Amino acid sequence: MPTNFTVVKVEDMGDGSNSGAAAGGSRPISLDKVFQDEGDITNLQEPESDENLKESTPFINSNNDEDHSYDGKNMALYEEEMDSTPMVASLLNKLANYTNLTQGVREHEEAEDGGRRVAVMVPQMGTFVGVYLPCMQNILGVILFLRLTWIVGTAGILESFAIVSMCCICTLLTAISMSAIATNGMVPAGGSYYMISRSLGPEFGGAVGLCFYLGTTFAGSLYILGTIEILLTYIVPTATIFKDDNGEATPNNMRVYGTCCLLLMALVVFVGVKYVNKLALVFLSCVVLSIMAIYAGAIKTLIELPEFSVCLLGNRSLKNELFESCAKMDVLNNNSVTTDLWNFFCESEYGNATCDEFFTLNNLTEIPAIPGLLSGVIKDNLWSNYGPAGMVIEKNNLHSEFPQIPSTDRDQYFVFNDITTYFTLLVGIYFPSVTGIMAGSNRSGDLRDAQRSIPVGTILAILTTSFLYISFVLLFGACIEGVVLRDKFGVSVKKNPVIGVLAWPSPLVIVIGSFFSCCGAGLQSLTGAPRLLQAIAHDGIIPFLQVFGHGKTNGEPTWALLLTVGICEIGILIASLDEVAPILSMFFLMCYLFVNLACAVQTLLRTPNWRPRFKFYHWTLSFLGMSLCLSLMFICSWFYALIAILIAGCIYKYIEYRGAVKEWGDGIRGLSLNAARYALIRLEEVQLHTKNWRPQLMVLCKLNNDLEVKHPRLLSFTSQLKAGKGLTIVCSVLEGTYMTRKADANVGEQKMKAAMAAERTKGFSHVIVSSSLRDGFSILIQSAGLGGMKHNTVLMAWPAGWKQARDSLARRNFIETVRETTEAHQALLVAKNIDHFPDNQERLKEGTIDVWWIVHDGGLLMLLPFLLMQHKVWRKSKMRVFTVAQLDDNSIQMKKDLQVFLYHLRLDAEVEVVEMHGSDISAFTYEKTLKMEQRSQMLKEMQLSRTERQREIQSITDVSRDSINSRKWPVDSPLNTESIPEDEAQLIHDRNTASHSLANDKATGATSDRVHMTWTKDKLLNERNKHREGMAVKDMFNMKPEWENLNQSNVRRMHTAVKLNEVVVKKSKDSQLVLLNMPGPPKNKKGDENYMEFLEVLMEGLDRVLLVRGGGREVITIYS
Repeated sequence: MPTNFTVVKVEDMGDGSNSGAAAGGSRPISLDKVFQDEGDITNLQEPESDENLKESTPFINSNNDEDHSYDGKNMALYEEEMDSTPMVASLLNKLANYTNLTQGVREHEEAEDGGRRVAVMVPQMGTFVGVYLPCMQNILGVILFLRLTWIVGTAGILESFAIVSMCCICTLLTAISMSAIATNGMVPAGGSYYMISRSLGPEFGGAVGLCFYLGTTFAGSLYILGTIEILLTYIVPTATIFKDDNGEATPNNMRVYGTCCLLLMALVVFVGVKYVNKLALVFLSCVVLSIMAIYAGAIKTLIELPEFSVCLLGNRSLKNELFESCAKMDVLNNNSVTTDLWNFFCESEYGNATCDEFFTLNNLTEIPAIPGLLSGVIKDNLWSNYGPAGMVIEKNNLHSEFPQIPSTDRDQYFVFNDITTYFTLLVGIYFPSVTGIMAGSNRSGDLRDAQRSIPVGTILAILTTSFLYISFVLLFGACIEGVVLRDKFGVSVKKNPVIGVLAWPSPLVIVIGSFFSCCGAGLQSLTGAPRLLQAIAHDGIIPFLQVFGHGKTNGEPTWALLLTVGICEIGILIASLDEVAPILSMFFLMCYLFVNLACAVQTLLRTPNWRPRFKFYHWTLSFLGMSLCLSLMFICSWFYALIAILIAGCIYKYIEYRGAVKEWGDGIRGLSLNAARYALIRLEEVQLHTKNWRPQLMVLCKLNNDLEVKHPRLLSFTSQLKAGKGLTIVCSVLEGTYMTRKADANVGEQKMKAAMAAERTKGFSHVIVSSSLRDGFSILIQSAGLGGMKHNTVLMAWPAGWKQARDSLARRNFIETVRETTEAHQALLVAKNIDHFPDNQERLKEGTIDVWWIVHDGGLLMLLPFLLMQHKVWRKSKMRVFTVAQLDDNSIQMKKDLQVFLYHLRLDAEVEVVEMHGSDISAFTYEKTLKMEQRSQMLKEMQLSRTERQREIQSITDVSRDSINSRKWPVDSPLNTESIPEDEAQLIHDRNTASHSLANDKATGATSDRVHMTWTKDKLLNERNKHREGMAVKDMFNMKPEWENLNQSNVRRMHTAVKLNEVVVKKSKDSQLVLLNMPGPPKNKKGDENYMEFLEVLMEGLDRVLLVRGGGREVITIYS
């Protein structure tokens, strides 16, 4: 129902200032912002620094009076909104003045007056002139005048009716879909290209737009070939240059004259399209007069038959252009003389000459070519008469006597098929006669009311032309003799067009009308095709077409015209109207197919913007039209159909990979959203089966100070592990508040996307702002993903600098992340030395991926190497599986069982069982444990400020200088003050652990030399007072550890880490990648500070390590 608007005038009750000026014209800047591009809006909003952040509102006095003039306003409540949104009156004023000038659809006629160009306004057209007549002119053309009679005679009335009905229904359904799209807003330049691209996206739009361009270009070839065929066959047959041995014209005539005609038409288009537009009415008049002549001739047959007749020898049709009398003998002055026909079939002109046996056995019969509507010839023309090329055309109800030994010497005098005929061929030849339905939508800028005129004019034009074609099929079948209908070029009726024989008053009406009609249609094609290409080039979606967007100063697409002429010449060189017609049928059918698809998609999606004025559409009609278009493509020619689909597919993929990124609100994006929603709901309904499990990664990245990815190799490893399959979410956390760091988050996300593109990582990126890193990681682990499309695996880099951190925050963040992934039943992958991992350009020639299977984690350790080796970087690597046997295990049986297990898993890997028997805990283990516990204790006790840390370092330097010198500490010693950061307070220890033999030698005496504690000056004085024996500072650093007081749980854990590290280093030191079971953190959080040390010892001496912790479910199965 219509919507009623009420406009209420609001008076300014304050001062008597010019409120109208204030409301309408005092704020040009804010209104301009609304109608500027998005990029311009961004430029207008200059950010303010935090130091100079000032509140700028209309309610606070500001020095910038020019920007904020609010005096006299009566809408003070909405003054802040006026900076970004316009008043309704201003918005309506802008929309009322909006003009939609279509580029390339009509000529912008310009006149020069004193060096200044003055645009000549084009009057707005209505439905009849602007849509109906252009569609009629484009639909009725060369096929009607040159091939429709032949199609009726060959296919018969019934099958011809089926051909016409299929094609007309196809275009009618397409017109309904096109009307819905065209009335859903303005349709600027490009017509169907614009509709498809804005409805289905740039990929589909570019592909179908180019197909439509090729179809329009080949239509120009078709019309030019029709023009030359009319010229050389009916107007100037003596102008043929090339002839064969029988005197027949060869296709080279079409090529030569067609090329000349093409160049002449291109010159006319180049000089100015306004001349073509002025001649359009003349061309349309020729078509209308020709159609009226046909109907007049059919009606005249009821009164008087035309004088044209057909000469038959037996039942075979003869070429009567070569003779006048249809007889073997004529009586001249009471004497029998031979005729021209006798001379054709006999060796001499005498009556006793030897003649062709078929000529001797059969009589000559002369029948009217146009028996008329009341003759009953319609019964003979109901059925089809297909045949191979070279088959002589025969009358069905007559009988011929054939010689025992057939001769083909005289066949050139008969009328025969020039090509092999069959139903699908005729469909492909006929379909171009129903194209041209887009003429109205292409002129939307010239219409007074496009949303009303386009549907009404287009559908009326299709209904009118459909009626004309169906009536012509019936009239031709009811009025014209069958052998004449099958005579494609009219050689049996004195070389007149068959349709012209029926026309009244003369065949010249059809000859002249069809000639000018084909010329006009060819000029229209050469005018429209370059502008369509120019519209595609202006959109910038196909990079290599950019040059064709340029032209003359008045916008004429010169370069596009040159390309169009070149492609059109290809069609002319084919030199056959029957072979060119199926080619352009393919391209038009593909265009119509996607118009129907666009309407169906938009209707089914029910997008809020889909509000067409044309209401008589339905998605079922669009799908029916789409199915009919696809069927007709393969009916016409499966070969050409596949080529057209291949061309469109190649263009689609090219635009997808190389084209400009456009967001046009297309239906394919909406369809993707609906499909994604449906799939996500389905995924959430049932739990994922083990066979379908794959790592859906959430990658925790760290951004540096420049907001760039700190470890890009982490993204490389992700792409190698995923190979574009499954879900990948790359995340990062910024500390702060969202209001202050929103810009940083956006910049970081853009740089993260750039890094993902550089590393060929396909997935999603997200940067969040949180008050702390810990909270941010927790939020991501809990909430990343959507529905059933959530991550099940977290990938992160090992925090290599956790020992050098100023506090224990990095350690705590890492351990809490491990705990939360475990609690969320998600797998965890931790990569050590991630910067040493190979990038996507490297190719590992050899090497192994070693899996150390200590505990069963659901099979993730087995699955990861298999996934990695699918990538070209790791493809040549070998997989080795190690497992550890305890004292009471049968290692031989374990190896056999493991080999069988891997065989059932379909994994190729070497198997080795490593025996790790129980042994006494070494002094080295105690030493490592002691250092770890003392470091942890000191970190708990030392909570000092930066100033205290500096005093601490200075105290150690002053008091212990002699002790340090006496011990000859190396330059990189922890007690070297130059190596101690001023902002760090930590336990300083030796990270480079010596070998076991060296450790055992120094276990009793030197261990205390390797563990050092830092002290403040005050603490040091207190210790001296406590120890009245006068213990020196150096004695403080030589304290003998009490091993028996160590936590035995820590000792056992350290023992396991040390022993396992020995075995792993021995076996896998040279491997390309080592996968290890990652032990979980202690349940008692008091041991967190030791957990990282255990992992460090476990990975010591290895380059590339991936710690793997399963998510608590089976991820690999032996079953199919």
